[in-house]
Amino acid sequence: MLGEDFRKQRASLVRDLAARADPFIKRRLLDLAERYEGAEHRPTPVTPNDLQIASIDSEVAEQ
Repeated sequence: MLGEDFRKQRASLVRDLAARADPFIKRRLLDLAERYEGAEHRPTPVTPNDLQIASIDSEVAEQ
């Protein structure tokens, strides 16, 4: 898990890059910075596809 200082520094770096980027990339970088800042509050979701792949892999390993 990433430390709070690292996430703040990374968000700052990404915002600096966004200031120099074209509008499309700028929006994506600002979204990324927001995710870095809110990372401690929001875990990464597990999708049904991830679960299906895991179950297929475990079935293959059992054979």
